[in-house]
Amino acid sequence: MGVLSNKIDREQLKPGDHVYSWRQAYIYAHHGIYVGDGMVIHFTRGAGQEIGTGTFLDRLLVSSSPVHDRDNPCPKCGDLSRNDGVISSCLDCFLYGGELYLFEYDVSAAYFLAKARGGTCTLAVSDPPEDVLRRASFLLENGFGGYNVFKNNCEDFAIYCKTGLLVFTNLSVGRSGQAASYLAAVSTIVSTPLRFLTTSMSGLAAVGYGMYCVSRLVSDIGVRRDVCKVPVERLVASPILSEPEMMGNINEPEKTGETSKDTAKND
Repeated sequence: MGVLSNKIDREQLKPGDHVYSWRQAYIYAHHGIYVGDGMVIHFTRGAGQEIGTGTFLDRLLVSSSPVHDRDNPCPKCGDLSRNDGVISSCLDCFLYGGELYLFEYDVSAAYFLAKARGGTCTLAVSDPPEDVLRRASFLLENGFGGYNVFKNNCEDFAIYCKTGLLVFTNLSVGRSGQAASYLAAVSTIVSTPLRFLTTSMSGLAAVGYGMYCVSRLVSDIGVRRDVCKVPVERLVASPILSEPEMMGNINEPEKTGETSKDTAKND
């Protein structure tokens, strides 16, 4: 683990860890929550298409859901090739032949910017493992809405499970660092009156990289101001929440085992 790589061994995994694995020559990564006993809960569009843009990219980037011969399904997971949404699969199926990486939380701004590739860490703080596991299990049973590569993807799912944070505006990307990085790169290339401030190649590179870094940082879930904590029961009951509704949920506690016991005791 470090600035250069987040790769870890399976023996280092703990229930509640946010894990990911790179796909298609490092074009994108698939994310999920490790829940123990060699199993991962993750969110995918499935059915042979991962990103769900409705464009040619759906043919270029294949599904992150496990694909086995229907006559020879995974002995641990069964046939998941036709499943989509929130699914549970073994670690081997989740990795899909790739390496295992750990997503980092509560990193410094300097460390975040040193990781030039998005989708590997965040400044946001993770909740305790028991809260993470409860959210993941609840969403496995109740779903996480429709898949959208920019606003509701596998990384968004894992970050929500870890933090309980949701973006309440429709003006930008969701919680995903990958999506933010891609959009930051595009905006750096196509936007920029600042490119006329310098004529040297090194100057252009410095200005471009600076814009890319700033764009990534301000889009991080740990920095943004258009986020709030939403209990998972509330999310499932009302998947489309307005800003006032979401702001009203900031101080609303999520249900836990201890809360249920206290309530029963008071009754």
